[in-house]
Amino acid sequence: MAYQIDDFQKFGKEQLEAATNVTSNLTKSWQTIAAEATEYSKKSLENSSAFLEKLLGAKSFESAIQIQSEYAKNSYAGFIAQATKLGEIYSNLAKEAFKPIETAISKVQSFKE
Repeated sequence: MAYQIDDFQKFGKEQLEAATNVTSNLTKSWQTIAAEATEYSKKSLENSSAFLEKLLGAKSFESAIQIQSEYAKNSYAGFIAQATKLGEIYSNLAKEAFKPIETAISKVQSFKE
């Protein structure tokens, strides 16, 4: 009986440490996501300002259409790149969040055996 209590206490301690590590990793991941979003917003605003400047300096309608097309193409490419980057960060965040649960389940299953 004492052996089972010691195992249970050890299991509880391991889970507490795992939860602490996950909390730390989650915090870092959320900070990374916030930094990426902030950087993307800043870059997007700068690109929009540059586009508006170019557009106001256009000498002809064709030139304005070309400037707008380039801006749309570059904005779309930048958005896709940012979405891909954030998707990878979110994927890693989810993997890290479920690691302790996977570990706990495997340990509980090993106690049953």
